[in-house]
Amino acid sequence: MTFGPASQLGVARYEETPPLELLPGQSAAEKETLIQAVYRQILGNAYVMESERAVVPESQLKMGELSVREFVRAIAKYALYRSRFFDTCPRYRFIELNFKHFLGRAPDGLEEMRAHSTILDSQGYEAEIDSYLDSDEYQNTFGENIVPYCRGYKTEPGRNMVGFTHIFALSRGNSSSDLKGSISGKAPVLNKYVIQEIPLPVIPPSGGSVGDGWSFQDTSSGARSRLGAGAGEEGKVYRIEVTGYRSLGKVNRVSKFRRSNQVYFVPFNKLSQEYQRIHREGGVIASITPIN
Repeated sequence: MTFGPASQLGVARYEETPPLELLPGQSAAEKETLIQAVYRQILGNAYVMESERAVVPESQLKMGELSVREFVRAIAKYALYRSRFFDTCPRYRFIELNFKHFLGRAPDGLEEMRAHSTILDSQGYEAEIDSYLDSDEYQNTFGENIVPYCRGYKTEPGRNMVGFTHIFALSRGNSSSDLKGSISGKAPVLNKYVIQEIPLPVIPPSGGSVGDGWSFQDTSSGARSRLGAGAGEEGKVYRIEVTGYRSLGKVNRVSKFRRSNQVYFVPFNKLSQEYQRIHREGGVIASITPIN
């Protein structure tokens, strides 16, 4: 079970669709559905043209010559995956997407990221792909014939709770893709958050109703707006991160803000006033954190 409505968290597709498994005696249509599910998961919901499909591995799967795991391996080592997520992306973007695509979760800390970076350096691209598919975790979770799926939004024994929040930054709903749909572009989404084990606010994906959050985008510690020169009477300044700036009650109204996220540094004695102003302007507060 998720901790909130799946549709608002961007994981409805995973929560409401049972895992797909290749079974003996399945029809051609059922196998085609499974193949499409593999493409969707491994290529991060990105569109695949007919000319880009891996025709030979598809045929081998349909004829029973490949398991789902080996078909996933073939797609991951196919030129399409490499060109989209390795050749044109920074190293840590590639690695965080590998965790999402093959294991269905976000990386679980700096050591995991470092270990896979070392594999890339010492053994190369194909060994990095194999390290996920040949892992005990993959085998125990998906076996030979279950299509990998996003599972990191569900808590598991022994799993880092910080990584649980990170999967929501990687999975932004059906309307986005890992190729072009991320607001971060090709830059790593999690990099510093994984390294420092910092949890992220869970922001609903783009397309939510008025009052929900909008697309999550990291914001630097240097705020675009500072309200007040220093701490207030209580001696604290608060960092407010706001997402979802839109004009309430309007349709197709362009926001006056050029970025979907804003950060404000607010002294304690103006906190309530600023809280009310943000909500009047249609913003959704993602987090309020004391900084001194």
